[in-house]
Amino acid sequence: MQLRCGLVVGLLLAALLQGCTLTRAQIKHADSVVDTSVDRQTTCQRDDHCANPSPLLDAATDALAHSTTQQPEHVVTLLDDSEAALVARINLIRAARQSIDVQTYIWDEDDLGQLLLNELIGAARRGVKVRILADQLFSFEDPVLLERLTRVSPNLHVRLYNPTFNKSRTPPLEFAAGVVCCFMKFNQRMHNKLLLVDNSIGITGGRNYQDRYFNWDNDFNYVDRDIMVGGPAAQQMAASFNLFWNLKRSVPLTHLRDVNRLIIDDPHPPPWPEPHYAYPARVNDAVDEAQDLDWLTEHLINPSLMTGKVEYFSDRPAKTEQPDKRDAQQFTTNLMHLIGHAQHEVVLQTPYLVMSRRAQKIFKRLHKEASRPQITVSTNSLASTDAFAVYAVSYKHRKSYLTQYGFDIYEMKPHAPLADDAYVQANVIDQDDDDDETSIVPGLLGATKKRFPGTDRRPGLFGSNGKRNRPAPLISAGRRFGLHAKSLVVDDSFAMVGSHNFDPRSDHYNTEAGVIVYDQRFASQLRASILRATEPQNAWIIAPRKPTIPVLGQISQVIGDISAKLPFFDIWPFRYATSYQLKPNCLPMQPNNPDFSRCYESVGDFPDVAISPKLLYTRLITAFGAGVKGVL
Repeated sequence: MQLRCGLVVGLLLAALLQGCTLTRAQIKHADSVVDTSVDRQTTCQRDDHCANPSPLLDAATDALAHSTTQQPEHVVTLLDDSEAALVARINLIRAARQSIDVQTYIWDEDDLGQLLLNELIGAARRGVKVRILADQLFSFEDPVLLERLTRVSPNLHVRLYNPTFNKSRTPPLEFAAGVVCCFMKFNQRMHNKLLLVDNSIGITGGRNYQDRYFNWDNDFNYVDRDIMVGGPAAQQMAASFNLFWNLKRSVPLTHLRDVNRLIIDDPHPPPWPEPHYAYPARVNDAVDEAQDLDWLTEHLINPSLMTGKVEYFSDRPAKTEQPDKRDAQQFTTNLMHLIGHAQHEVVLQTPYLVMSRRAQKIFKRLHKEASRPQITVSTNSLASTDAFAVYAVSYKHRKSYLTQYGFDIYEMKPHAPLADDAYVQANVIDQDDDDDETSIVPGLLGATKKRFPGTDRRPGLFGSNGKRNRPAPLISAGRRFGLHAKSLVVDDSFAMVGSHNFDPRSDHYNTEAGVIVYDQRFASQLRASILRATEPQNAWIIAPRKPTIPVLGQISQVIGDISAKLPFFDIWPFRYATSYQLKPNCLPMQPNNPDFSRCYESVGDFPDVAISPKLLYTRLITAFGAGVKGVL
């Protein structure tokens, strides 16, 4: 009875909120206030809008100039390192002469979010046309900030994608109402990430605008990846962005109820404030590197490749409204096509190992072939992920992954050395910069450096607090990392970097985007990067559990198989497979190697995870949550 009453209340609330749309008069009023109060200051009167010189943009311009329809030319750069990924963005924003388009899933108000936003405002004030399209659910959660953005420059335009109730914020009650009243609309998000400059060069991949995507968080950061592409593929990026920008779901700020009210109530806002960085010296360091030709050459120009065929794909916004329409799933379809034609090897990296039905069929077919390709999967462990509910579903299907799909699964350790190296790169400054908040660490070649402890959670620029998921507590101490990169290499010939997680949500609900590079050299670069995450110091390997008592162990596996097939009450605690750690003085090997038992020791199903509510929730979702894997 109580559940029924709650459902009725939720539906009534949803209906009420749906009806609270703005009138044309209210929108016109806010637009008029914005037009009369916008800050029209300019910092440049030159035709090139005082653009900084950029070897990155120059290389893209040259590639476009030498390209033909039959022989395209591209410059591509793998952005594995978070510092290089940030510096490239700052450099390109400052080099823009005509336009900057930004598309993202998350935009926080921490140091990273403030830095990029203020760089874009600076570009707008020198005359560059700047457009920002962010998914509403996890971006700019402060309506006051958005109200001020409407009037920071006539060249800056911001839209939010898919605001369920025409508001910039979604409080918990409205979140619940959105699930009740309009599940399909509410559940579909724009997961694309793109920064495009002058329609000539773009960056896409997994990184959002939040500290933890660039190694600026003090206790939990992501191992992530982007790709920078200059050349004709940038024009595909522009077409995709324009499609999303002009969509009805992409809502201008004056059309949002809370922002509209603030604009009308505040016809004369104060000037845009200076940013308040928790660690300004680190920010200055990144800005300095973005203007340092030697640094750019070493970290971005020299690692770049000149190549031919490169394609940018993006799912169309109709993906959820018409899930059976193939052209709406352009990117997803191309990924599945690449995987399905694998001959020798698939190397896959995804933070969430939950296969969609289409992916399951493809991998089953590949595993049944006479010359089956080797399939290596790099993913998160429970100790490294902040999405424990998704991990629980992956854990449930481990046996299928090993026996039906032929996966070799490597789960990232929370203190992986490869991640810590990137953190140090993003958080060091010269010794002569005085900052009491830093600690001394040895640098390269014996030089003394200072490391910032990172950014604690703190109020944003206008006082609001963003939200973050926190991973499960660990037994071990220290800074921790989680995998967020989404990449694919097939037969060491084709390579993809993008936003697609290879899961049901990416297949059917969220729109995704990414770049496919048809170049063996780039594929080798990406393959080496993914495989580094599978090395013993960085990951545990998943392999069949060794029965300690022969008969009872076999009975336990039979019971576990039956339990895993149940949609509910999958409660048997002894699974088919578990995690293993390489012993000292042994070489890495696959589980089918005869010496595996001698060289690897079991470390349990959830190594390094302390007993906590999240560990219990993981078990419960494994037991009872199989039916919701498509929306996790």
